[in-house]
Amino acid sequence: MFDINKLTIIPPFSLKKKEKEKIMEEALFDLTNHHYKNCIKYKKILDGLNYNPRKKNKTSEIPFITTKLFKDFELKSINKSKIIKTITSSGTSNNNLSKIFLDSTTATNQTKVLTKIVSSVLGNKRLPMIIIDTDSSIASRNFFSARGAGIKGFSIFGKEIIFALDKNMRIRYDAIKNFCKKHSNEKIFVFGFTFIIYKYFVKRLLDKKKFFPLKKAILIHGGGWKKLSDQLITNKRFKSLLKKATEIKKVYNYYGMVEQTGSILLECNKGHLHSSIYSDVIIRNNDFSVCSVRQKGLVQLISVIPKSYPGHIILSEDIGELLGEDNCKCGLKGKYFKIYGRLKNAEIRGCSDAYD
Repeated sequence: MFDINKLTIIPPFSLKKKEKEKIMEEALFDLTNHHYKNCIKYKKILDGLNYNPRKKNKTSEIPFITTKLFKDFELKSINKSKIIKTITSSGTSNNNLSKIFLDSTTATNQTKVLTKIVSSVLGNKRLPMIIIDTDSSIASRNFFSARGAGIKGFSIFGKEIIFALDKNMRIRYDAIKNFCKKHSNEKIFVFGFTFIIYKYFVKRLLDKKKFFPLKKAILIHGGGWKKLSDQLITNKRFKSLLKKATEIKKVYNYYGMVEQTGSILLECNKGHLHSSIYSDVIIRNNDFSVCSVRQKGLVQLISVIPKSYPGHIILSEDIGELLGEDNCKCGLKGKYFKIYGRLKNAEIRGCSDAYD
């Protein structure tokens, strides 16, 4: 079985195409056969696609499954007794949520990979941390929404943590002011989900003509806009308004799915999303053939992390475009790409959840 630990000694954005392809094909062959043997529903799907467990395929040739299947079925490759945590997608109905079942191995690997990727921009030391959300979003220890799982996952990078919003999603002005004063000479890590940061923090600060001095801070945000697309602003506009309200200049967006927690695709300093050595991205046409560079299509995401459930190769409901590979001006190796949003009429889902 592929050992993910041999990747953790390699910088996360350092492998060129041929090196990465070799590792990916080995890992995905092992993972696909593991899930084929241990998840009955997954085996039925692959049998219907005439999958041959003895044949080593190229990454683009290995069968993918859709995110919808995680809503329709409980897909897991472990015994129920091995489940230590369940993560759900955010959605419009509690009866139609993806359920992702984690054992200790998969949960540990999620943390290892997230640490390697995020440390590439934050450094190796834990930092004072502001979470632009409410602590009520992480009330449960064993059953998390995508939003709660994201907060818990990124919290490992904080050494002293405060939540910027109270239970009614109002800004805790005094708490943040005191926190900023206490850590005025330190680098601060700020984390949150894009829409929540914009609507409940940045927009309210600007509306009330208030300001927080966070010039030395680094913001990492994700989750997009999804069902709140009517209030969407561009990434450039988001960064501009954030800087006006907080002076934060270092801002990194990330793209990811609850079905592949841990292997986030992080924005570089040129504004492009990158796959790491733990993940890959393929853009597909409507007939599922592979798109060329600079051609829009459906985003397929690949991760070497999921062992407790068959979420290693998934076709999303998002539209994206591969911009290139190994030649981004930021210097990072691997594929880099752009996300345009959801496929029209796709089921609405997003890590930001909607707060009503």
